[in-house]
Amino acid sequence: MQVSPYRADRRSNRLDIITTIAALCFLMFVAYRGFSVILFAPVAALLAVLFTNPHLVLPFFSGIYMDKLVGFVKLYFAVFLLGAIFGKLIEVSGFAKIITRSVTGLLGKNNAILAVVAVCAILTYGGVSLFVVVFAVYPFAAELFRASDIPKRLIPGTIALGSFTFTMDALPGTPQIQNIIPTTFFHTTIYAAPRLGFVGALFVLILGLIYLGGRRAQAARAGEGYGEDLPKEAGPAALDHGAPAMLAVALLPLLLVFFLNLLFTHALPRHYAHDFNFAAVGVTAVPVLDTSKLVALWAVEGALLIGILTVVVSAFPRVRAAFPGGINAAIGGALLASMNTASEYGFGGVIANLPGFKSLSAAMSHAISNPLVNEAVTTTTLAGITGSASGGMSIALATMGQSYLEQATRLGIPPEVLHRVAAMASGGMDTLPHNGAVITLLAVTGLTHRQSYRDIFAMTLIKTLAVFVVIAFYYLTHMY
Repeated sequence: MQVSPYRADRRSNRLDIITTIAALCFLMFVAYRGFSVILFAPVAALLAVLFTNPHLVLPFFSGIYMDKLVGFVKLYFAVFLLGAIFGKLIEVSGFAKIITRSVTGLLGKNNAILAVVAVCAILTYGGVSLFVVVFAVYPFAAELFRASDIPKRLIPGTIALGSFTFTMDALPGTPQIQNIIPTTFFHTTIYAAPRLGFVGALFVLILGLIYLGGRRAQAARAGEGYGEDLPKEAGPAALDHGAPAMLAVALLPLLLVFFLNLLFTHALPRHYAHDFNFAAVGVTAVPVLDTSKLVALWAVEGALLIGILTVVVSAFPRVRAAFPGGINAAIGGALLASMNTASEYGFGGVIANLPGFKSLSAAMSHAISNPLVNEAVTTTTLAGITGSASGGMSIALATMGQSYLEQATRLGIPPEVLHRVAAMASGGMDTLPHNGAVITLLAVTGLTHRQSYRDIFAMTLIKTLAVFVVIAFYYLTHMY
């Protein structure tokens, strides 16, 4: 009789589960303390293997952790890199400032909260990195809130609503990484389940604006203004004469990314149907390439590349002056972001192959038999633990994605619905206090968790609730 390598030392199932949970808690703790997950994700994973079976540590490191890490970088690094460069060029070209000024001028200071949310949404949906949006929008948000005498402490929640919620993972076609990752697991496109996406987006937007409006009214009744004791920020720098002056020019790269993304998404599958045989072009050393998982990535990458070229051409004098420093910063940010997520992906690959996680997955599947609800709960939980939407979703789909797909197929649920639920769930509990975007947002605004995290957490609860609203909408209407 064959003996499982996991049971060589007669470990109990309970100890296996405790080991798995301890590894997840350890990773969450070190992330909360500000330590790099690039270092501690493999440490956490291999400690779990060590307590399960010490003999497996080295094989699991090379055969699973590194394999998963490299596989993630292979698939997604180009998206991280092109997205970071595009966002940085939108910033240094002055386009972000033009869009911000135009929107705020159109809506006026009496609608300062809506204006900030709208600007963040336009930039994020256009492909600008969430982190870049924070830096680009904050000076204008501060100016508007001061003019409207709205408490400064509400700025982080407002920026979070515009950047970290509906345009990040709900609206179909958003080129953010959270909407791209599910395409490789479910063979979908970033336009998956548009009706569900719009329902979720409207729910988050309306409830978010109602909440922030209530917080503003509450502050006004208490006689609280912007905050005289707060340091006065320097106003947004004026654009020099080299910057483009027309809103249409500033919006052009964002619109191109959106529409070319849509065009490529439909055109590329006709040229690369299911696979590409390198032998047909005389390259015999490379195996057949499965293109079904890649066309959605190629569509986003092609659209971002053309968007980058458009920014360079239309704002060349300004871009040229800031190009070396800006591009280096963008590349560094892309490397860090992709390696952080890839490390968490490798961590998930190791944990998924331990008996404790398999026992937990089986218990959860038994307790939550519905694949959509199971997917939502698992994804948002792991996103919260890791403090990363993309990292948590990568772990969830790497470990359970095929199982979700098989269950959904048996129940007649389209993979597009799985895609939208996973994407939205990843952007649910990810913004817990140790989330990198939250820490960056508070640092840029000069506020603390005690002052402003309450409003960010409210956005977190609203977007988490939106996932289950979307699931209910699907079952009630069968529309997606």
